[in-house]
Amino acid sequence: MSLDTVKIADGFSHYMPKEYVDLVERGPYGRQVKVSEMGSFKELLEEHPMCAGCAMTLFIRLTMVGLPNPEHTIIIGTAGCGRLALSQANIPFVYGNYGDTNAVASGLKRGLSIRHENQPKDVVVMAGDGGLVDIGFSALMHSWFRKEKFTTIMLDNEVYGNTGGQESGMTTKGMVLKMAPFGKKFEKMDVIGLAKTAGLPYIVRLAPTNPTRIASVIRKAVLIAREIGPTYVQAYTSCNIEYAIPTPKVMDDARAVEKDRYGFMEIISDEAKEYLARVEKENKKTAAAS
Repeated sequence: MSLDTVKIADGFSHYMPKEYVDLVERGPYGRQVKVSEMGSFKELLEEHPMCAGCAMTLFIRLTMVGLPNPEHTIIIGTAGCGRLALSQANIPFVYGNYGDTNAVASGLKRGLSIRHENQPKDVVVMAGDGGLVDIGFSALMHSWFRKEKFTTIMLDNEVYGNTGGQESGMTTKGMVLKMAPFGKKFEKMDVIGLAKTAGLPYIVRLAPTNPTRIASVIRKAVLIAREIGPTYVQAYTSCNIEYAIPTPKVMDDARAVEKDRYGFMEIISDEAKEYLARVEKENKKTAAAS
């Protein structure tokens, strides 16, 4: 996880696959790319084994556009659909056991902070609703109350989509699924409320309907986690297989869910606002000088 580990050694360029040369020469390393520029640079994730029309894959691609320094980022994931794509990206990926993603991220972030005192290393947990708030609930909450400085992103497809359609804590009440034929009896967990209780400086809930907003949210979440404290992004990423959403209708579903019940919520502390303003001011000053 360094630009030096990505660069091609002198004299070896003509031996490397074209895709890798493109990644080094036209990837997002060492510069901030924009959603509007997609198609003109080599993305960190291009090929994956996810289902056709999967909203989660779109969200993950946009997440990687928003990372402020992908060359200094590590992603932690666990069992579930998301890791099938995350493990294909050109960002170091740590596969945590079910339930321990936030514990692994805590130790990793602390270790990296000691080993690389003068170079920020960003740690991002990206996992599904079951992995984070059912099986991983304890580690998630304790990392938040300990104020561990990394970002947690929930890929909220409201179901265990990788194991046949069991209900999760994030499934809405009354929802009938293959493995919940009588409908879920309990309310969807209020993880946003738990994040507020833990005092997180940046909390967001969103659907994948606005690509530029997704990249912006991720950039802010990672930067704030770097200096201020833990951040949380909860993203609706439907499972079109378990919810029988026709592929051409996936984005229609996202827009409908956003309008009916998910909405867009962004909570940011005053300290985090001041920090972001300072970072952007420094970035503009650096750009003007270069």
